Amino acid sequence: MLNLANSLTLGRIFTIPVIVVLLYYPSKVTLFLACSLFFLASLTDIFDGYIARTQNQVTTLGKFLDPLADKLLISSILIMLTQIGYVEAWISIVIICREIAITGLRAIAIDMGLVLAADNLGKLKTVVQSLALGGLLLHYTYLGMDMHVVGTWILYVALVLTVYSAGNYMYNLHKIWLTSE
Repeated sequence: MLNLANSLTLGRIFTIPVIVVLLYYPSKVTLFLACSLFFLASLTDIFDGYIARTQNQVTTLGKFLDPLADKLLISSILIMLTQIGYVEAWISIVIICREIAITGLRAIAIDMGLVLAADNLGKLKTVVQSLALGGLLLHYTYLGMDMHVVGTWILYVALVLTVYSAGNYMYNLHKIWLTSE
């Protein structure tokens, strides 16, 4: 159960408290460290899935932990960025509520014996959210680019993708539900 893929996922979860502590004391150094940890954690999301599939390490625990780790990481950073004033609260609320709602729908679907895998739109949403949070975590100007402004604009794109992908998920679940009756 505790194979390499699941260990990487757990590692992603264990980075969350460290990132949160770093964001409690926002400075150029702590924000850069938080962004670096977030980047490494995001890389584990790519590798844990790849390892699980190619090394035949797909487990029930991994299927549960992987999306949970993503949601915990993104939500924690959004909450902290809201707390320090880098993200408007309503944006964090919309994104976090979407994640909770889709998790609930996924649980209902599973209970009904339906499976709706993550689609490319949901994966794109996660990538764009991660890019936005990376820019917001860097916050300061680097190489003449105001990373806070860049991150904010990318976050608006992520917000649109977040809402659209939720609607798409609900539509696809509805289609599967109708065809399964």
